[in-house]
Amino acid sequence: MSESEQMAEERIEAEPPVDLETAKERKLEGNDHFRAGKWNEALVSYRAALNCLPKRPPKAREERQRKDPHDDLDEESPPPPKEDKVAEVANVTSPAVSEADKEHAQLRAVLSANIGACFVKSGDHKEVVEACSEDDPTYVKALERRASSNEILNTWSSLTSAQEDYNTLLKLVSPSQAADIKRRLQHLKPRVEAAQKRETDEMLGKLKGLGNSILGNFGLSTDNFKFEPNGQGGYSMNFQR
Repeated sequence: MSESEQMAEERIEAEPPVDLETAKERKLEGNDHFRAGKWNEALVSYRAALNCLPKRPPKAREERQRKDPHDDLDEESPPPPKEDKVAEVANVTSPAVSEADKEHAQLRAVLSANIGACFVKSGDHKEVVEACSEDDPTYVKALERRASSNEILNTWSSLTSAQEDYNTLLKLVSPSQAADIKRRLQHLKPRVEAAQKRETDEMLGKLKGLGNSILGNFGLSTDNFKFEPNGQGGYSMNFQR
């Protein structure tokens, strides 16, 4: 047996066995903890449930449909949305999968979203974003939680990601929900621009400080260099004492 075949065999042996019934039991256990306000206990149960399921294939795209956005938990796997909406968002052709694979994928998506809900309750929004990025990219509940947490993180990159998620949601939700998402996008645009300016200014300030620390050895500073538009889409640099 070659070394690569040995390594592949070891990886297969290392994977935990699939136990769908135990996964469902741990999920229900997590739901009970969640309703009791025991976020950490719920988190442990949801993660234990995930460990009973096979890992998501890297390019898998399972179909999902939204649930009530006001629910804290996803109690059951949602039915698939219309095929044209999934194709529009995922832009891929789903490979043939067994019914068992579909059930595993649906439960993984629910568990990941519920893990995100636990982190929402504990205020750890970076973990919310990570948890809600693990599974189906068209799963409405995960997209909603990830977008909301990215808004709270309030960085240029996180706000831009929230914009992308809201634009994806527009293609997946009902017209009544779409109106609210459009309002969110409208309010988000100036925040993205402000964050971009703030972070760009901070970066330029740091670069200027670094430049001054180097130029100071020669009795110069960045103020000695002026950049002016050259009329050809670029800039010309002028040195001034």
